[in-house]
Amino acid sequence: MRRSDLLHAIRFWILVVIAGLAVSGVTAFPPEAELHWSLLVLQTTALRSVAEFTHLLPWITRVYDAVSITNKHYPFLAYGTDWLAFAHLVIAVAFIGPYRDPVRNQWVISFGLIACAGVIPLALIAGDIRGIPVAWRLVDCSFGIFGGIPLLLCRKHIRALERSETGTIEDERGHT
Repeated sequence: MRRSDLLHAIRFWILVVIAGLAVSGVTAFPPEAELHWSLLVLQTTALRSVAEFTHLLPWITRVYDAVSITNKHYPFLAYGTDWLAFAHLVIAVAFIGPYRDPVRNQWVISFGLIACAGVIPLALIAGDIRGIPVAWRLVDCSFGIFGGIPLLLCRKHIRALERSETGTIEDERGHT
């Protein structure tokens, strides 16, 4: 691949990661409104039978009731999801470094891959402790998996770019 093609591919996948983090961040701010909207959609469309069969509708109803009651009596607890949202946005900003200079900032890609891998044990362990249904924990695990895919592609293209810039062939451990 030519240098320009590698840079284009790297930047495309980094923008996918940034967009995913930004959407995840922004959607963590208004959970009560989002849950209310989700319930309206699940209760009034052809999705209702599927949502009931998969137990999604009772689960979303339970979560909405909990968030709504908590927000009414203890709104300060939502401050935790505000920080979660902020953290997603800050992490998204960190990917500007590898967007601008992928080789020099490839450590951010490694950081992202470690974070994606960490999603899986967190979702499985903490989800079990918190009583989250298995199916929902698997959905949460998928964020780590699907977040890792563009980062793995970035890493592959960055390594190719690095080899093209140094003119050497390196093995998997970085040795020439």
